[in-house]
Amino acid sequence: MAKPLTDQEKRKQISVRGLAGVENVTDIKSNFNRHLHYTLVKDRNVATKRDYYFALANTVRDHLVGRWIRTQQHYYEKDPKRVYYLSLEFYMGRTLQNTMVNLALENACDEATYQLGLDMEELQDIEEDAGLGNGGLGRLAACFLDSMASLGLAAYGYGIRYEFGIFNQKIVDGWQVEEADDWLRYGNPWEKARPEYMRPVHYYGRVEHTPGGVKWVDTQVVLALPYDTPVPGYRNNVVNTMRLWSAKAPCDFNLKDFNVGGYIQAVLDRNLAENISRVLYPNDNFFEGKELRLKQEYFVVAATLQDIIRRFKSSKFGSTEFVRMDLSTLPDKVAIQLNDTHPALAIPELMRILMDLEELPWEKAWDIVVRTCAYTNHTVLPEALERWPIDLFQNLLPRHLDIVYEINRRHLERVAQQFPGDEGRLRRMSLIEEGDHKKINMAHLCIVGSHAVNGVARIHSEIIKDTVFKDFYEMDPEKFQNKTNGITPRRWLVMSNPGLAEVIAERIGDDYIRDLDQLKNLLEFVDDDSLIRDVAKVKQENKMKFSAYLEEHYKVKINPESMFDVQVKRIHEYKRQLLNCLHIITFYNRKGQESHTITWPAAPGYHTAKMIIKLITAIGDIVNHDAVVGDRLKVIFLENYKVTLAEKIIPASDLSEQISTAGTEASGTGNMKFMLNGALTIGTMDGANVEMAEEAGEENLFIFGMRVDDVKAMDQTGYDAKSYYDRIPELKQAMDQISGGFFSPGQPDLFKDIVNMLMNHDRFKVFADYEEYIKCQDKVSALYKDPKEWTKMVIRNIGSSGKFSSDRTIAQYAREIWGMEPSLEKIPAPDDPRD
Repeated sequence: MAKPLTDQEKRKQISVRGLAGVENVTDIKSNFNRHLHYTLVKDRNVATKRDYYFALANTVRDHLVGRWIRTQQHYYEKDPKRVYYLSLEFYMGRTLQNTMVNLALENACDEATYQLGLDMEELQDIEEDAGLGNGGLGRLAACFLDSMASLGLAAYGYGIRYEFGIFNQKIVDGWQVEEADDWLRYGNPWEKARPEYMRPVHYYGRVEHTPGGVKWVDTQVVLALPYDTPVPGYRNNVVNTMRLWSAKAPCDFNLKDFNVGGYIQAVLDRNLAENISRVLYPNDNFFEGKELRLKQEYFVVAATLQDIIRRFKSSKFGSTEFVRMDLSTLPDKVAIQLNDTHPALAIPELMRILMDLEELPWEKAWDIVVRTCAYTNHTVLPEALERWPIDLFQNLLPRHLDIVYEINRRHLERVAQQFPGDEGRLRRMSLIEEGDHKKINMAHLCIVGSHAVNGVARIHSEIIKDTVFKDFYEMDPEKFQNKTNGITPRRWLVMSNPGLAEVIAERIGDDYIRDLDQLKNLLEFVDDDSLIRDVAKVKQENKMKFSAYLEEHYKVKINPESMFDVQVKRIHEYKRQLLNCLHIITFYNRKGQESHTITWPAAPGYHTAKMIIKLITAIGDIVNHDAVVGDRLKVIFLENYKVTLAEKIIPASDLSEQISTAGTEASGTGNMKFMLNGALTIGTMDGANVEMAEEAGEENLFIFGMRVDDVKAMDQTGYDAKSYYDRIPELKQAMDQISGGFFSPGQPDLFKDIVNMLMNHDRFKVFADYEEYIKCQDKVSALYKDPKEWTKMVIRNIGSSGKFSSDRTIAQYAREIWGMEPSLEKIPAPDDPRD
């Protein structure tokens, strides 16, 4: 079998990124050597590979900085409306290659490093992933930053600079073991500390009502130190900013204790303050209230709002005196987007600033807040919605509790006026949930305090209006919108799948990279034998490359001719990894007539998730060592899934598993990445799958299972797992093998909790969709045996994926929520004269 081309060898043949100019190459070599000798190595005689990576990163960064400064000057001169995207997660991945793609430097850097005797791919592999997110929510925020810059919007991402991101996941004897992700240990060449913009954040204390107004006093102060990372747009010279806050203790922190000999302890106590930005909370679909998490949420909001108001007031470039004192125009110049409920405290915090510090009356302050803030909902699962206990809130943020109570009082007055005598509605719509322990419902706070509320796929936005927030929709229907998620084609095609990017560019030109709708022009070539051949060849090369990676890193030899059937999901019952497990066992029991490789890159979660991971690895142990099955079926759980691994596996996948119970997945974005990269989808009518089926035609996806209405009907009549178990012999056999210890010979009852859950407490109705899922998988296998027809369906999917660009999503947010107009105009490069 021919050895697959490396990305570097492929790039030598590819035009989609533009040719390397000779001057560019000379400049890059000279700057690389300058950074290597003067910035990094200095007194050492020998440079390490990491030194070479940092020299290249600093060389590329030099190209960013001039554009970054010019972009900020441009914003101050034009004074456009600015959007602030507040998110507790930004799952950025690696920055070097993405920056080279967006600045059109990749070929020049490739040539320069080659002439210096270095391998650019090796250098790229040294970079740590910035894993400051758990999954979809954080990765969406990263795609949005790319699109906001590419569309020329004056935009800022605000979050926390976690010292430790999503933990590194090791699988030991089939069990998940967590290790800290010390991503900053070698430094981060992409960030710039900005101590001049450090801001105080207050906690605890008490509220005083004085003749001069309300005062929040006797607080503990933590300082928020900003680190800025440049975010380049695609070849338009725009470079926006992601500002992440790091917690620092003030110098006088507890030093009063020094008088009683507690100096050492006082210095050690500084850690308590600095813990706020120490670590990312690992769960994104299961809410667990912790004081540290609430501190994090307030920390990012309090620091960010001070920054927003500072920037609003001193809008002229280089101006030190405040030029805007009238905050009533804030909504004309500022849009704040809350990415889920995590930054919900922006609403009471902005009220506190406007009333207590700027001395505005309640009505005026509230009008400003509502017109400025907008809220994106990411889940309909009740266990994922944030509800903070009142006593915790009162202790940490006493002034904000007062404000939330007053917001609620006025809100309920309005509800009572509109729906007189409807006590049930008042209770359901209150921001305060009564019970043994009173709680604040943060989603309700977001809806009441925002002018726009959006779901992230059409079906999700409808479910929000029909069920979860039905009462709020009936009261303010005009607030509710849909913004179907998208992905950036720069990272998820040009960068991760250069071969496919080039095959597309050869047919339709390369303008599609900034206007993904143009992919529909590919549909004219569905029957073109040369395109069918080229698309199949790229997929096969990606599979060979990924097979080699698996062999090297996992010591598993797989057949690159087999179908790569992949489920990339956080482990959660609603995403139904267990349905996939039952399919594998069924397939195995039939002794794997087809050639199949099933891989599971999956992010980790709570106890049930760990048991599911153990079951997957246990099934793999049996299947992968069965001599009868041989290499016809392999099951691999890929540990430590992150953005960089996604960039390898998605281009190599044939089949994408999107099998959540209808009505539970808000949108998904992995489904879009697979579609764009030429994998076919097997899935339920859930999340964005519905719109993917609409774009490509349902006949070009493998759709199975209950629809949302079927699930609702079953909720009414009751779901009886045992009836399916008794009726379907292959399902019974698979379950008996799990419960009888076939996959855990040493511990027969190891999976009793999973069996019990599936048989007696399965909210997500795995057995109800089992039969149709197996039949649908049989259809997949049959089509896979006809490579030409399979590839034609792949081309129809790629050609129909234009809607799922985050550029389209962000253009809709801009026009329909933020009141801003996107632009594809280039701003002058640093060495070009300005108008």
